[in-house]
Amino acid sequence: MTNCSPLVIPPFFAAGSLAAAARQEFSSLEDWLSAPPTLQLPLHQIECQQEHKGREVQRLLLQAHIQHRGNGDVGPALRVVHGAESIVYSHRRLHTCLLKTIFGPVQITRMSYSHTGAASIHPLDEFLQLPARSFSYELQKRMVKAAVQGTFRETRERCAEITGAPIHTRSIEEVIQEAAEDFDVFYAQRDPPPWAETGSVLVAAVDGKGIPMIKPEGAHPRVRLTKGQKTNRKKMATVAAVFTRAPWVRTPQQVVETSSTRTGLSARPTSRPRVRSTSAYGPV
Repeated sequence: MTNCSPLVIPPFFAAGSLAAAARQEFSSLEDWLSAPPTLQLPLHQIECQQEHKGREVQRLLLQAHIQHRGNGDVGPALRVVHGAESIVYSHRRLHTCLLKTIFGPVQITRMSYSHTGAASIHPLDEFLQLPARSFSYELQKRMVKAAVQGTFRETRERCAEITGAPIHTRSIEEVIQEAAEDFDVFYAQRDPPPWAETGSVLVAAVDGKGIPMIKPEGAHPRVRLTKGQKTNRKKMATVAAVFTRAPWVRTPQQVVETSSTRTGLSARPTSRPRVRSTSAYGPV
């Protein structure tokens, strides 16, 4: 469950008020775009500020939508059946959670049902499919995509550009680790394409990358390194891809033409490789 705390919701958070605030923010954006000082700015500054102001409009609209979904109140009590045992969660309390989305942070007010000796249940969590973390699933997906394409610092900067709010590197690392837990299950669920649709040439590609390992807590740093020792220890992460493709039949003239970058562009194969399977191995 996400981190929660009791909250008394102020009147501003009514869905109608939020929708009105979004319309007011959009009207303010229109006025700003047509204002005489704005008409003197270079286009790149307009883009930057319009993105920031437009993100607030979308955040308010998302917040209004969440308020329209209600707080998950299913009645005065919640009965949960575990086998032959039936437990009644009769203690109700409103909680609020802060969820960070691609538009910025939003608050989610939900009804909590609790029972002595058991964890609280929030029906709205299941209805909205809320993540356990304070980051929305869409934001987590973009974290993972950015992290596999660059460093954690670049991922942090990219996420800050998307949401307008900073995200700690430790949070990004934890999201990446949790995403990797589904690796084996993901490949086990994939069905290979029919052999009739694959090419006759089987291609295998392997790539390796040395990953610096984080030293365990309490490890004593070496003052002086002996011969052959290195500052950082690395382990090899190996990624292998296997796919098939149709043969690329070429004439001698085409082979000669590919040696020239100018004429070789038109002699490339038109068929795309068909992925048969991909696998990744190695301690990371």
